[in-house]
Amino acid sequence: MKNKYTGMWMLITVLVMASSCKKFDEINTNPLAASADQVQVDYFINNSIIGSQMDPHIAERVFILYWKTAGHQQMGGGISSGGYNDGWSSDYYSSYMSGWLNAANSAIQVGNDQVAKGTSKLYTKNLIQVARIWRAYLMSELSDNFGPIPINSFQGTNPEFASVKDVYYHLLDELKDATSKLDVTVVNPDAVKKQDPAFQYDYNKWKRYANTLRLRLAMRLSEVDAAKAKTAFEEAASGELLTAADQTFKVAERGGWDALTGVMSREWNAQIMSATYRNLTFNLGGISSATQVSAGIQSFVKPDNYIGLRLQDHFTMKTNDPFAGYWLDGLPSKIDPRAFKAFIIPGDFNNSNFNSYPSWDNTAKTTVRTLTDGTTAIKTIDAKYSWNGFTSGDWGVPGSKNNVRAFNGTMPRTSNEFRTSASSRIFLANWETYFLLAEGAVRGWATPMSAKAAYEAGVKANLDYWGVGAQSTAYLTSTAYNNAGTSVSWDHITEPPATRTMNYKDGLTDVDGTVQIKYPDNTIYKSGAVKNDLLTKIITQKFIAQTPWLPLETWSDHRRLGLPFFENPAVENPLVNLPNLTAGNFMTTSVKNFPQRLRYPSGLKNSNATGYNQAVGFLGGEDGVLTPLWWAKK
Repeated sequence: MKNKYTGMWMLITVLVMASSCKKFDEINTNPLAASADQVQVDYFINNSIIGSQMDPHIAERVFILYWKTAGHQQMGGGISSGGYNDGWSSDYYSSYMSGWLNAANSAIQVGNDQVAKGTSKLYTKNLIQVARIWRAYLMSELSDNFGPIPINSFQGTNPEFASVKDVYYHLLDELKDATSKLDVTVVNPDAVKKQDPAFQYDYNKWKRYANTLRLRLAMRLSEVDAAKAKTAFEEAASGELLTAADQTFKVAERGGWDALTGVMSREWNAQIMSATYRNLTFNLGGISSATQVSAGIQSFVKPDNYIGLRLQDHFTMKTNDPFAGYWLDGLPSKIDPRAFKAFIIPGDFNNSNFNSYPSWDNTAKTTVRTLTDGTTAIKTIDAKYSWNGFTSGDWGVPGSKNNVRAFNGTMPRTSNEFRTSASSRIFLANWETYFLLAEGAVRGWATPMSAKAAYEAGVKANLDYWGVGAQSTAYLTSTAYNNAGTSVSWDHITEPPATRTMNYKDGLTDVDGTVQIKYPDNTIYKSGAVKNDLLTKIITQKFIAQTPWLPLETWSDHRRLGLPFFENPAVENPLVNLPNLTAGNFMTTSVKNFPQRLRYPSGLKNSNATGYNQAVGFLGGEDGVLTPLWWAKK
């Protein structure tokens, strides 16, 4: 496969003279400089799909440091505090335009040329539609990161940029038309099937994928263009959808250093659990933690309503994380049955999914750390068999005295299952289909099943994926609130009380106490007055289900709806890139406190000033990380 993949890149290089191009003034040349009769369309599609898996250089920066951080699937700074790296975005944008998108576009152009000349195969017209479907995904991803992008590029001149609205209208039309032209009765030769790493050219699955992608893109418009969203959504929902596990769009990873190397494989990224994931799964579903861990760990499970050690001089209080100031010296009494599988408990070295990266030191297995008074250690903490997640931001003086939080061996980290390039990267799974249908039904749109049935089917599909489907009956009837005040049961929409009484132990004196912990007010969504309505349930479950494979979607849902609840970054000192967030308003959430997009690479302005100015004009604001996209909350 490696030799074939290399060969494809050489073919692309010869034909389009762009695969090695890194300069923006070179990436929009005519991809048909050589004879189109000499190439096979499926090679271009294969190249585009595989290339977009992201080699480790791109994946570490975009999937991990941008998406997983902005989507609150892991704790991290950088973009979560409004930061930005032009080099990372330049590499990503260039790879998209000169590689992945160029290859998809070449497949369409070469295929159409062969059809026109009468040199096509029986399956060529279908390959053209597949390439259009895949190109639509690529363009949606690019737009969801940057905003306005070109609709028609690779025409031999610098492309014109289109507004996000026009991009989305175009993509919805493309998917509708391409799907209508797929002939699902066509069977490809085995040699061609091997060139499709996702579906092996099962055209029924490509049709289902395209319809479900239309659901996703239509829903993106729900808050700004409800009429268009409803029409496009209902059209797609009336067709065949991606509803079974074996219809999931996924691509197998492999070890090494190429585009198929796992996106989460780099050893120097600890990928620590976020406070958001901790808060959303804590107590959710009412499943006892003791039933989810080995016998040797069960004694570390804490009683109900225990919050942990109170250490408010060492853990920031300047955030609206409801557990700010506390360290849980054990495991929650109850937790979502996926949590201990997605993130492995510190010190659980006998767990086959414990990840010991980086391999060159022992930090992953170092669980003992200290708290200081600024110079001298005053408390030793053994984080073995504990469960904590913290906000990013500026921790100031408390952080300077804290050697525990955010350390590799003291925090739950992403399962080894996703770190070794031995899994499959998921682009769209059946649980997302069901959650989209549930949201559409809640909005009153026509759907093939009720909102409750779709919601519960989505939860069950993801529990099955994690191997805990046997818990679904008990889980789906639970009325227990998580830390954000949301429960699982569809029929339980009672709002949580303002506060709950929790027990703690003073971390320095060991004196027991009680405290009233407030359920946080998510002031982005319905002014913070609602925590347990149907839409919050859907997006909460969708967030948990999409972790860790679809961080761009968890980021997009939050940008679109303000759901689920994202904690503000800590602001012990002013955050230069988040000027709205201050020590006086950190309990209030705002879209101004979270990243909204990536800035365009600096090279774009230099190579295509006209296009860049068009793009910024369509943004409706400056070319900044905090400028919301057209479909996002303002």
